Amino acid sequence: MPPHKPYFDGTRPLCFAHRGGAALWPENTLVALRGAIELGVTHLETDVHLTRDGELVVFHDTRLERTTDGYGPIRDFTLSELHELDAGFRFSPDGKSRPWRGKGLRIPRLSEVFELDPRVRLNVEMKQSGVGLPQALWRFIEERGVHDRILVAAAELGLGREFRKIARGRVATSASALEVVELWAAARVGLGRVIPIAYDALQVPPSQYGLEVVTERFVELAHARGLHVHVWTIDDPSEMRRLMALGVDGLMSDRPDVLLEVVRAP
Repeated sequence: MPPHKPYFDGTRPLCFAHRGGAALWPENTLVALRGAIELGVTHLETDVHLTRDGELVVFHDTRLERTTDGYGPIRDFTLSELHELDAGFRFSPDGKSRPWRGKGLRIPRLSEVFELDPRVRLNVEMKQSGVGLPQALWRFIEERGVHDRILVAAAELGLGREFRKIARGRVATSASALEVVELWAAARVGLGRVIPIAYDALQVPPSQYGLEVVTERFVELAHARGLHVHVWTIDDPSEMRRLMALGVDGLMSDRPDVLLEVVRAP
């Protein structure tokens, strides 16, 4: 059973602003991340890449064009080149207007996010392979002493294992996609309590590929193994309440305003 980590302290379910609240503001920008904190969110879900000159920046996609006025893989750009782009260029709350275009929003450095509020905790997903991202992220954590303020995630098995090998249990981590499948499948055949685990949390969708992932049995097994269950990306109030009734430990939402309203309801 993994040892307790302060990252998970707080009233359950923990409320995560997914990409800072991607339905409310341009995702993974300081405007979004700061806005979520001001709403009262305790945990921010975000993503991290390395620039060509080795800077850690907060951004989701491997390419720039979905959210910015840039074009190409983010790994091909230096930090100064990325800062010339408009990170609010594509955002539209209604499918028509572009209220943040030309407002000076840029792709932030990871350090800027940590500096927003000393109390906030980050859920950071590593998005790149083959560039030394786990090593760079660990150096960042060590230099700033933010071990208890970060959970490191990676959908790719190799990335997650590489980071855990470096961190040696000093930082919370979540299971890779393959590790989730392994535990879920083992649970289906009654072996969920014996399969080895090397992570602290299962961060999963409610269902995938037509299969229900988050069930009462799944949550009970996770808790029996000392694991936390965080579910993404939940924007519907009725679904939030259903998952809370199952006993999940955290909810990730593009609508942190709605999530907080549901969680705070008597």
